[in-house]
Amino acid sequence: MTEMTPIDEAHAAMQAAPEDDAVRLRFYERLADSELFLMLTEEAQGDTITPDLFELPDATFALVFDRAERLSGFAESVVPYAALSGRAIVGMLAGQGIGLGLNLEVASSSILIPPAAIDWLAATLAEAPAEVEERIAEFSRPAGLPESLLRALDTKLALARGLARTAYLVGTTSESGARGHLLAFIDAKEDARGALAKAAGEALTFSGLDAGVLDVGFFAAQDSSAAALARHGLRFDLPAAPEPARAVPVAPGSDPNKPPILR
Repeated sequence: MTEMTPIDEAHAAMQAAPEDDAVRLRFYERLADSELFLMLTEEAQGDTITPDLFELPDATFALVFDRAERLSGFAESVVPYAALSGRAIVGMLAGQGIGLGLNLEVASSSILIPPAAIDWLAATLAEAPAEVEERIAEFSRPAGLPESLLRALDTKLALARGLARTAYLVGTTSESGARGHLLAFIDAKEDARGALAKAAGEALTFSGLDAGVLDVGFFAAQDSSAAALARHGLRFDLPAAPEPARAVPVAPGSDPNKPPILR
């Protein structure tokens, strides 16, 4: 039996509950976070790639697969491809009237995703959290948050390898008396703060919750607040960064987060 991938599982859940917006959002989240193999017409030329486009009467589609062997099974031969994150591919295709043909004919998750859905996903992923100043008077145990958000945060933070040591989800009361929740990162890398805040925002969005339910903050382990966060918070341990590998030349398209130019 063929192993089910995260995209297969998310697609099956979406098909089983077509009216459930939260389940559909989780499928799009998996699509964005997964490494996908984009079929090309020819090998990359420097930083330029040319997707193999599939023409249908209603739209044009680029072909992507969540496993290299699935791409080979569809093509029935060796073909050029670029391995990129779903979010990178969506960002390249948005606004061009091009949809995605995902795992066509080779998996249970075979689906045509129309151009309008690609444009929506690109716009959703491009949203950045707003920055606000609010002094916190008290931390408390988090309460009333749905399980879907906790699962989404757990999944997102598992992808943030080496960007922070830990995170705590706590309840808060501000000096004005307003209550809320905070995701507090401990010892986050300075240049990773924007990415971590965006990951938390995406967890909210793809959980089907309104914006503003969750704030994000950054603390050093020696801060006076760190002990209170550990005492009251729900803890998430972020994976450590992998050991640095020996430097080797990088082929175009081999970094999922640095897509080559689309031609």
